[in-house]
Amino acid sequence: MLPGKNDPKVTRAWCFYDWANSAYSLVIISTIFPIYYGAIAKNTDGSDMVRFLGFNINSSVLFSYAISFSYLIISFLNPFLTAIADYSGRKKLFLRAFCYIGSVCCAGLFFFTKDTFTVSMFLFMLAAMGWTGSIVFYNSYLPDIATEDQYDTLSARGFSWGYIGSVLLLVANLALVLKPELFGLDPANTSLPPRISFLTTGIWWFAFAHYTFYYLPKNAHSKPRQGSWVLNGFHELKKVFGQVKQMALLKRFLLAFFFYSMGVQTIMYVATIFGDKELHLAAEKLITTILILQLVAIAGAYGFARLSAAIGNIKTLAVSVVLWIGICIGAYFVYSEYAFYALAAMVGLVMGGIQSLSRSTYSKLIPAETADTASFFSFYDITEKVAIVLGTFAYGAIAQITGTMRNSVLALITFFVIGFIILATIRENKGATQVKAPVV
Repeated sequence: MLPGKNDPKVTRAWCFYDWANSAYSLVIISTIFPIYYGAIAKNTDGSDMVRFLGFNINSSVLFSYAISFSYLIISFLNPFLTAIADYSGRKKLFLRAFCYIGSVCCAGLFFFTKDTFTVSMFLFMLAAMGWTGSIVFYNSYLPDIATEDQYDTLSARGFSWGYIGSVLLLVANLALVLKPELFGLDPANTSLPPRISFLTTGIWWFAFAHYTFYYLPKNAHSKPRQGSWVLNGFHELKKVFGQVKQMALLKRFLLAFFFYSMGVQTIMYVATIFGDKELHLAAEKLITTILILQLVAIAGAYGFARLSAAIGNIKTLAVSVVLWIGICIGAYFVYSEYAFYALAAMVGLVMGGIQSLSRSTYSKLIPAETADTASFFSFYDITEKVAIVLGTFAYGAIAQITGTMRNSVLALITFFVIGFIILATIRENKGATQVKAPVV
């Protein structure tokens, strides 16, 4: 064991940030907020067209575009911010700042009504920026706090804790939404319970993150700092970019990750809207689907970690991509409620596996003991975020043009196939194809 690594208190605190922030992803992106958003956006004539910044746009398309815009902004900012964080030794400061922006804006969604639609959409986008902006700094701690043999297991544990914590808060929020009288609320005021759930989600994220902030090291690497943070941050980014250009295996993995992430992330973000618009499932059935997905994902994260120990990370990722292709085909032909539940269980299984394994695989590919983990993970993060931007944009555009989300889901197969082909060209032994960058 390397000095300072695999400390149970530190690794537990790292996993706890998944516990804290995953509630945002589940409640705001996947369940209660999309359903509430759909109700707010519904017009008296039954149409789903909304007015936003002077444009008339379909509400589900606006939802996809809002996510795309948020992640696009972060994709531009994070490479520079991570370089500054690495140089200044203030990685935890940046993690904390994005956490505060996201959690406070999430809590601000308590004020989301028809009268505050435009302002609330900006709060929604800022919350998304805070959430996704913090993830790159959080992920970059993995190689700092654990030895390589623990990456897969620790990454799986982090995602699993996130799934558990988010489900616990969701269940509590569901009790509030479905049985408001138990909490002394007027059942006739149907807008208040979901808005309270947005508030509790922001508080949950803000509060539990402080356990992480208390134990995570400020800077895992001791390195003299002098001069301007910003100027030297740009120099740091240029240095890391030069290293990345020499690392053939890492570049190939990022390319594969880019394509299969376009499919994975898009499905995760629009699954609830698909069930609503295409299958016309009731809100409680949509949330049941998400609960199935989250709980199965716990088994998926650990299961794929075990499989990777047996056959290797790359082959395991290739297996999961093949399963995603099958999910897309299945989604196109799903018309019944129970078939949708079965499909959700499969999504959960491979979702947990591919997310945790992608993170740990990338950790194994960056130079050992580098002081620039945040900068290296910015390339992983920007790859994922650009994939989300393009994936959700393509999904929304195809749905708007063809009039059905089924065609959008089917089109995602293309991204998975390309990702699989690239994965198939990667040799498992990284030393054979990757030029190791010197550690400075």
